[in-house]
Amino acid sequence: MGWSVLRTLTWLVVGLSWLVSAWGQSPTNAWLTWSEWSKACSALPSNQAYLTGLRPSREQLALPNFRALDEVLDAYFAMETNGPLARADLWVGPGPGPTFLDVSRGWFTEPTVPFEPFAEKLVVPAGSLVLLQGDLHGDIHSLLSVLTRWQERGWLEGFQLKSPEVQIVFLGDYTDRGRYGIEVIYTLLRLKLANPERVHLVRGNHEDLNLVARYGFLAEGEFKYGREFNAAKTIRAYDFLPVVLYAGSGTNFVQLCHGGMEPGYTPAALLDAPGTRRYQRIGPLKQATFLRDHPTWLQAEPDARAEARRQFTDFNPQAPTSPSVLGLMWNDFTVFQGEPGFAYNPERAFVYGQPAVAYLLQRDSTPHAQLRAVIRGHQHSSVPNPLMRRLVASRGLFRHWQETNSSAARLAEPTELTNRLETATSRAIPEGSVWTLNVSPDSVYGAGCRFDFATFGVLRPAATFPEWRLDLETVTVVEKK
Repeated sequence: MGWSVLRTLTWLVVGLSWLVSAWGQSPTNAWLTWSEWSKACSALPSNQAYLTGLRPSREQLALPNFRALDEVLDAYFAMETNGPLARADLWVGPGPGPTFLDVSRGWFTEPTVPFEPFAEKLVVPAGSLVLLQGDLHGDIHSLLSVLTRWQERGWLEGFQLKSPEVQIVFLGDYTDRGRYGIEVIYTLLRLKLANPERVHLVRGNHEDLNLVARYGFLAEGEFKYGREFNAAKTIRAYDFLPVVLYAGSGTNFVQLCHGGMEPGYTPAALLDAPGTRRYQRIGPLKQATFLRDHPTWLQAEPDARAEARRQFTDFNPQAPTSPSVLGLMWNDFTVFQGEPGFAYNPERAFVYGQPAVAYLLQRDSTPHAQLRAVIRGHQHSSVPNPLMRRLVASRGLFRHWQETNSSAARLAEPTELTNRLETATSRAIPEGSVWTLNVSPDSVYGAGCRFDFATFGVLRPAATFPEWRLDLETVTVVEKK
């Protein structure tokens, strides 16, 4: 028997032993069915009903105690620590440190677990469907509405993917600013456990201890379950989420992430590595080195390059924002053509423009793997700024740099923009393009920007990149008053 087979069998035995000891019974008998879960969640009041500061009562909870999520977390840890992430042969270059898979260590213990962000590559056949979901922010009603639509399409049956050609990618920000982060995480982990090779959870900037402590998720868990809420265990799950997923077919790839570009990291070795699923550790980040080694980047924009020189540094990330931000989780993009190739927003992170992004995508490509475009979430506001107006007008999927930088149109209403922007159900993917998916509507975002629909994307890889398509579909979630 080969070593890899023996090792896989050992992981399986260890994982099953962990599960049996954790529950004391067969876990599948204790878990809610899709019908039970969707019914329990459908009875929950909307997030928008609580915008005045009210909270759902404990009697209304879909999970009356923390044990149900705790059991799912146990199963998730068993799967991740005994699955592909534990295989040294799937890592390109040095893998994570010895404590990466040690779930007894976390962010509330001493010593804490180190921050070890990583990238993932996924190769799918031409003709596959890659379903893309943007920010959820504790919006369980929108999530279940989208999952119900996927059931109607025949892609999903309960928590189980039915169609073998379908992959699902969630693009981060699962909690905070909404009352149902617990329910969202429970749903996503149930999907992941039912489809470990075909459901992918990307890490967003809110999958971070510092943000969940500030923007509501820790308070939500403590309100719902008191001392029973195991915040450390829940947050530890974030460490097994890639900060970027490079999805490809043949020699063509797109970058699926929450935030934006990260000049300090290049995935060229990862993209070139053989196999349909590979990982690469991210760090140290060499932003200043990139700037020195690429003197033509932003050469035509001396002010933008000078700003990059002030901001870029070489560092080993200790946390998503320390000692500087990890761009794949945090960075943004300009909206219009002609805006600077690089700028610094002190309230968020770095902002990249069209020529700078085209350069980085080319830098990250190889003769055998071309990185063509970026699809992400993250750049949302609860007030109707220029990007949010265009996200609403574009039916929840906006391609940056469609328009010239016209000051007269910056604050045009969505109804005025529909004739100026792409709104078709199926869209081509131009080389070097960046796409932002909208945030879910039962939220402060939907209330502030006046939209009631959830959007999901369908990425359709093909034999050649000009044939790739990015489709979208919307589901009305919030009842108009």
